[in-house]
Amino acid sequence: MSIRPDRTLLAPGLEISRMVTGLWQVADMEREGRLLDRDTAAAAMADYARAGFDSFDMADHYGSAELITGRFLDMQVGAEGQRPTAFTKWCPSPGPMFADVVRAGIAERLERLGVETIDLLQFHWWMFEHPGYIDAMRELAALQQDGRILHLGVTNFDTDHLRLLVKHGFPIVSNQVSFSLLDRRAGEDMSAFCLATGVRLLAYGTLGGGFLTDRWMGAPEPTSIKDWSKSKYKRFVDTIGGWSAFQSILAALHKVARKHGVSVANVATRWVLEQPAVAAVIVGARLGEREHRADNAALFSFSLDEDDKQRIDEALASTQRIPGDCGDEYRHPPFLTASGDLSHHLESFPPVFDAVPIDGRPDRLRIDSGSVWEPICGYSRAVRIGNRILVSGTTATHGSGEIICPGDAQGQAVYILDKIAASIASLGGTLADTIRTRIYLNNADDWEPVSRVHGRYFGAVRPANTLLEISRLVGDYAVEIEAEAVVG
Repeated sequence: MSIRPDRTLLAPGLEISRMVTGLWQVADMEREGRLLDRDTAAAAMADYARAGFDSFDMADHYGSAELITGRFLDMQVGAEGQRPTAFTKWCPSPGPMFADVVRAGIAERLERLGVETIDLLQFHWWMFEHPGYIDAMRELAALQQDGRILHLGVTNFDTDHLRLLVKHGFPIVSNQVSFSLLDRRAGEDMSAFCLATGVRLLAYGTLGGGFLTDRWMGAPEPTSIKDWSKSKYKRFVDTIGGWSAFQSILAALHKVARKHGVSVANVATRWVLEQPAVAAVIVGARLGEREHRADNAALFSFSLDEDDKQRIDEALASTQRIPGDCGDEYRHPPFLTASGDLSHHLESFPPVFDAVPIDGRPDRLRIDSGSVWEPICGYSRAVRIGNRILVSGTTATHGSGEIICPGDAQGQAVYILDKIAASIASLGGTLADTIRTRIYLNNADDWEPVSRVHGRYFGAVRPANTLLEISRLVGDYAVEIEAEAVVG
């Protein structure tokens, strides 16, 4: 195979193939209870590395993928003298992220991979209403300083929360997100922010679970799907307009593929690879079962010209946009995941704050958020009386007193509205129950970014709202927000 995949410098000291081999299929191959033979699977990884596909992506929940990779790394097989690179993910359940919790999670990754330093540790967080991700990132940054992690990334973070982390000073180099001709959300605000800050995108789902291939050109719509990946991306197909709209995309890709003498999969992947914020695409492999290295290498034999892009754009014009921002499918309906509806999973997480009764007031509950000022000043973060929930003026105060995104009103507004959402949820309501918000700004010039954040949280709810500039906020804050909700 003469064509070698292009390479890029993802971050200092971390050069990678622009096509990363994803190992999520290991979990699917092992779901009947059998484990893959590690030596055989590791040998298959070595074959990928020799062909130039020497960057691999996995996660703590991808079956035995980390253990297989550990066996492979012992072989030290790279392409043209390159050292193989291994990315993994840590996806903890929401909860207090004490130092020992984070260190135990990363220690397990190091042990399973058999390495002293993780090339790229990517962090996933299920619900931003729980602020533990700030504590987790702080400890991960400390582990990076200790030499246990080379670089830090995140996975499935939306633009608002990626921006919050970056503006708060965390050294994020990448965000791994869904990005394909079926799901173009990452090409919008996410790409604009990444291009402005130097964060790179690692794109998964580029082949739509295998649907964006020649195999499905003109094929009838499947009625039964057992493969986890295909079950996920069939939901994407349904959401963008159904099988007919999907076939229009395939028809356009097929014409472009014939023009360049490549496959439909190559064209679909090339379209993502040419998006300016994308560092690399991630294509899954079924180790030891089948491989597509020769076809994958053809991705680097051509590029899309303006006629190709126009043909693809015309096919996309009749499709619907996947709702929300990157990663929303894991947190909000529609839950476009392999597991389908995740509402039960999310509801199984305990409330962020504990609701306690108020002495002598059996019809009232209150919560505290841990701010040092709540007991000193004698107030609650929120109070419920009957079906009303009133949330105090809330600032971007993390824990007992840390200010999130100092001087940045947009980042502070994101953190505040997460805390308000958590407060309402802890008292039995939802953000959709909100009927009024009030926003207090230190500088009226911040009205638009703060209002746009408010719109992303409440655009479907449309509560009554007041926005004011005031002469001074107590403390070094740019914005303060209060809210009221009526449950039911």
